Amino acid sequence: MRNHTINRTTSETDISLTLNIDGAGYSSIQTGVGFFDHMLTLLSRHGLLDLNVSCKGDLEVDQHHSIEDIGIAFGKAFYQALGDKQGITRYSSITTPMDEALSTVSLDISGRSYLVYKVERLKDKVGDFDTELVEEFFQAFTSNAKVTLHIHNVYGTNSHHMIESIFKGFGRALDQASQKSERIIGIPSTKGSL
Repeated sequence: MRNHTINRTTSETDISLTLNIDGAGYSSIQTGVGFFDHMLTLLSRHGLLDLNVSCKGDLEVDQHHSIEDIGIAFGKAFYQALGDKQGITRYSSITTPMDEALSTVSLDISGRSYLVYKVERLKDKVGDFDTELVEEFFQAFTSNAKVTLHIHNVYGTNSHHMIESIFKGFGRALDQASQKSERIIGIPSTKGSL
């Protein structure tokens, strides 16, 4: 089983996160931010990742530190859980509908951190969740997982649905790119390393 646990404490957040890449989609998420809990639960379920997250953050300031630091912890856990990357598929590109919204998530477990985030027309808030923090989460994840990630919301009118299609697709992309294939011998790179 490819899994890893991260415990990360700063003056702003106290996070415990456990990730099992080869899971069945079970999760226990407690971040203090209800909408974000919902998104991480969807990510886990549709990506077949077992994910446990507990975060105590300075929500009296705002949600930024909690969301960003969870992205950092999740990225580090994913990077460590992958291990030597022998035999992984490496690439994935997933298009996911959610009612009127459609998003595409493309992932390369490349060893190079790069995020392209093309999401427009989001309202400032979904409930009390600051939607600008979606990009902050993915930037933090990408930097720490050392992956290239392209997120494109093709269309949509409901911000909840748009973000949900992104998180479901992201989970599915993580699952697909991290799967091992008997046809892939060694590291899937002509350089011999990722």
